[in-house]
Amino acid sequence: MTLKDKHIILKTEDLSIGYASKKAKTIIASNINIELKKGELIGLIGANGIGKSTLLRTLTHVQNPLKGHIFLNGKNISEYLALDLAKAMSLVLTEQMASKNLSVFELIALGRQPYTNWLGNVTTEDSNVITKAMEQTNITNLKHKKCFELSDGQLQKVMIARALAQDTDLIILDEPTTHLDMYHKAYILKLLQKLAKETNKTILFSSHEIDLAIQLCDTLIVMTKNKVVTNQPCNLIKEGVFETLFPKDLITFNSDTGSFRVKK
Repeated sequence: MTLKDKHIILKTEDLSIGYASKKAKTIIASNINIELKKGELIGLIGANGIGKSTLLRTLTHVQNPLKGHIFLNGKNISEYLALDLAKAMSLVLTEQMASKNLSVFELIALGRQPYTNWLGNVTTEDSNVITKAMEQTNITNLKHKKCFELSDGQLQKVMIARALAQDTDLIILDEPTTHLDMYHKAYILKLLQKLAKETNKTILFSSHEIDLAIQLCDTLIVMTKNKVVTNQPCNLIKEGVFETLFPKDLITFNSDTGSFRVKK
């Protein structure tokens, strides 16, 4: 393994994603070759229904690829045991929590499950990790609050803290800014940018907030109808990738400002 490869947390080779039945395969996207590097914030963007959720489910081993390979820390993801995968990758999903009656501390403590004994007892070391995660996400003052008492923005920070407490190299978030207002959308993505730099973890998130992703991400994975491309935002702007995302009758992309505009 080269020095360059050591900094790659997740890598795909000739990946095809979609759905397979007994009769046929439905390919959503193919020839996906991406590299997620250590300490980077990576945004996954594209139009509605383009396949972002399918790609995330495949990368997280929730569903199998139709073709190709996914490597996590140099090991094929299909070879991971569930417990080992939970120590390498943590997920923040958009589904509603099973119980909001947990306290903030108790919810974040769930991130320590891959490391606790079979009774789930929280050790002093676990408590220290949980406390640090709360400090990193600025929610220490919410420690004893019940989750049903929190706003959507506060709850999202708690979920991010739980992923931090899980202490994985890779954190994947499925649309972390859903249901948030403009300020809190920017706040959450800015927090993720800060955490990637400070913790040196690799953070991948899917989002419809393309303008914010262009401003804040180190790397973008862009899904279009024809292909999946990945590069630094500035390079994608130069290549004209964003002009291909939406029909031009309503929305245009301004390469000078790096933002979308509605046609008047």
